[in-house]
Amino acid sequence: MKNVLQHKGITTWPKAINYVSALPYGRNANRCDPTLVLSEEKGTCSSKHALLKMIADHFGEQDVELIMGIYLMDPVNTPGVKEVLNEAKVDAIPEAHCYLKIKGAPLDVTFGESNFDLIQEALLEEQNISPEQVSEFKVEYHKKFLQRWLGSQDLPYSFDELWAIRERCIAAL
Repeated sequence: MKNVLQHKGITTWPKAINYVSALPYGRNANRCDPTLVLSEEKGTCSSKHALLKMIADHFGEQDVELIMGIYLMDPVNTPGVKEVLNEAKVDAIPEAHCYLKIKGAPLDVTFGESNFDLIQEALLEEQNISPEQVSEFKVEYHKKFLQRWLGSQDLPYSFDELWAIRERCIAAL
């Protein structure tokens, strides 16, 4: 990774944050490989923040945590999903979101204009994870959480239908 970072002009931790923050949102070819953010020049909340955690470790940065939070995604905190949720007649849907905490303060570089304050009030839970956990672990945890949540709601959807609505929300972003 050292050579790739140098090739991209990423020689310090602040430069890494600025570089990754400026990249567009988009799913990578392999969700298990956060380094693809560098070669594909795009990433999701998971891949961008997992890569940044790896870079923080590379540069010996202390107090940088990779966090997976579950929040209620709605049209206010995630405006791009408004049409999908309205069409489905769903007010909000739990979404797993990755971000960093640096010395306890959240940093979200998912989009250039990311504003963590928008989702902070809608957070249901959060936990520290490793970069390796942004693929299978995150998806499985999210699905189990969504299944439990669906059981407590009065919605006319099966789990698979609700997951499909969530996928449409993500595609709308």
